[in-house]
Amino acid sequence: MAAPAATQCPWTAAWGSSQMPVNGDDRLPEAARRDVTLRQIVRPSIAGSELRIRLSNAFGEAPLVIESARLARAASPQHPALTAGSSVPLRFAGKERVVVPAGADWLSDPVRMPVAAFDDLAVSLHFAALPVQQTGHPGSRATSYWLSGDRTSDTAFAGAATTDHWYMLSGVEMRRCGASAIVALGDSITDGRGSTTNGNDRWTDVLARRLSGKSAVVNQGIGGNRVLLDGTGPNAVARFDRDVLSVHGVTDLIVLEGINDIGMLTRDAPATPEVHAALVAGVTAAYRQIVERAHARGIKVYGGTLLPFMGMEYYHPAAASEADRQAINAWIRTPGHFDAVIDFDAAMRDPARPDHLNPAYDGGDAIHPNPAGYKAMGEAVSLQLLK
Repeated sequence: MAAPAATQCPWTAAWGSSQMPVNGDDRLPEAARRDVTLRQIVRPSIAGSELRIRLSNAFGEAPLVIESARLARAASPQHPALTAGSSVPLRFAGKERVVVPAGADWLSDPVRMPVAAFDDLAVSLHFAALPVQQTGHPGSRATSYWLSGDRTSDTAFAGAATTDHWYMLSGVEMRRCGASAIVALGDSITDGRGSTTNGNDRWTDVLARRLSGKSAVVNQGIGGNRVLLDGTGPNAVARFDRDVLSVHGVTDLIVLEGINDIGMLTRDAPATPEVHAALVAGVTAAYRQIVERAHARGIKVYGGTLLPFMGMEYYHPAAASEADRQAINAWIRTPGHFDAVIDFDAAMRDPARPDHLNPAYDGGDAIHPNPAGYKAMGEAVSLQLLK
């Protein structure tokens, strides 16, 4: 039987980032908010020859106007230069300019462009003016570049200013038969705090390379995020539809979130035993909601156990917070709650002090892994689960 034509294949997410309001020092500087070209480097984890990008104005309070956009292969993730001859224009319903309504995402028209898994892509966007309330992803662990004027076709992008954030870019999708996407929903440990800027060594990157381009891994982590309450970005339950269910081609979901719910509970003052019990009940009830909603779409859900955190400064009293973590992990490990368990706790804890991170994996603050720790996490995921 002949292979299906590419245009008959479904769209599958190849890369993504969870969007949130961008405020304060995380916003683009004033000089970069008028007549500016923003070039952002992303790395899809599957191959394809037809692709499109997803723009986001999810948290904007006014329409987002993009005057022009181009897609190209980047020469390096550490530099804004493009691979010669690779740049192609992006269109939106055949037009160069697009207006993205407040609160909305917007897909580009498809473009033909052969891309291998783990190629670096450069998305260049020209804005006449950016809205005051920007949407983006501050914890990019990747450098973006900007220049004044319409420089979308500029191959060298020499003299560009830099910022280590992503803005208004929430996804890259490939049209590919037989491909699927795995979403990782989490906090800063999934977002990659402590990983190498432009190094692509988060645990999700490690997992993607182990999958060798057979499935995409879409990182939907937000640093400081919580399951139940808004904080850094909307809570995990609130953002579930946008960050999981709207991802094209998703078949599997890994949930690793809850440590910030524990930490923030007692950051300023101790809590009563009843409040601790209510937190555990609330987090596990939210997990159950996530599982039910994912299963309704045919998505398998794997629970990641929460990593040790003893020594992290804002857990007070430490014993009560550790009891919360143990109770939540016991629920995660209970058969029938998730489709399977990924025991990050077992992979990352200190054998001599199991309520602490293994010193070899500690990024220095007792809670975030270093690159070696992220490698261990990525290798702790059974590929048999994801077949």
